[in-house]
Amino acid sequence: MNIGIVGLGLIGGSLGLALRSHGHTVLGVSRQSHTCQRAIARGAVDDAGLSLNLMQSAEVVFLCTPLAAMQATVVELVPHLTADTVLTDVGSVKGWVVKTIAPLWSNFVGGHPMAGTAESGIEAALPDLFSNAPYVLTPTETTPAGAVQLVEALVRPLQTRIYRCRPDDHDRAVAWISHLPVMTSASLIAACIGEADPAVLELACGLASSGFRDTSRVGGGNPELGLMMAQYNQVALIRSLHAYRDTLNQMIAHIEQSDWRSLEALLKQTQQARPEFLQ
Repeated sequence: MNIGIVGLGLIGGSLGLALRSHGHTVLGVSRQSHTCQRAIARGAVDDAGLSLNLMQSAEVVFLCTPLAAMQATVVELVPHLTADTVLTDVGSVKGWVVKTIAPLWSNFVGGHPMAGTAESGIEAALPDLFSNAPYVLTPTETTPAGAVQLVEALVRPLQTRIYRCRPDDHDRAVAWISHLPVMTSASLIAACIGEADPAVLELACGLASSGFRDTSRVGGGNPELGLMMAQYNQVALIRSLHAYRDTLNQMIAHIEQSDWRSLEALLKQTQQARPEFLQ
């Protein structure tokens, strides 16, 4: 099958590597000629270029651009698609994407492969990035069933775990387990660097080890991604931030009041609940 990928970063490049390994022909488009050359050299695509005209022969196109560029890219892309072409995306927010893109192309299927690394760009692409990772599809009542089945048939062999849900349910769920952690992790780092005593701050930096590394990792990532999470999933993220603040205030009250029994009960509850999120 001829597969098109618009955006040859970590996700687009990894999709190309994985799909080519399953016998598909992959055509890529990027804004940078160097990225196109590297994608070809790394085997992520069979051919790549700067023009969306390259997508004319694609049967399925994966839209792997940043959220902020997605709408303008689709407007420019549509004239190059055949009537039967299926368009899908990999954005981390689905409510806004589906509402914005579906009216532009009826054969659109919202998608979100929940995989990534701390690195970015075509050089970071991995052929097994999606192995055992959730891949969420968010069809609506008007999404053609055949389009959903085709996207699922392409990504299931990549050893993904397919989930189907409503776009808004996806956004509420990822607000809890992806977008909220970025904001709380960033807040942790911001609070730490706010230490007024330079000697204490220097000592803290020297003592920081695995615990701080784990809890600060996502907050120290690409600021553009965190900003897009907040902009495009604002309602769900605010909802989760308010709930988190209420829980944090509860924990502060337990400690201020020396209510060790209640604090212990809360910590036992979180200890028991954590494995449910890491199956």
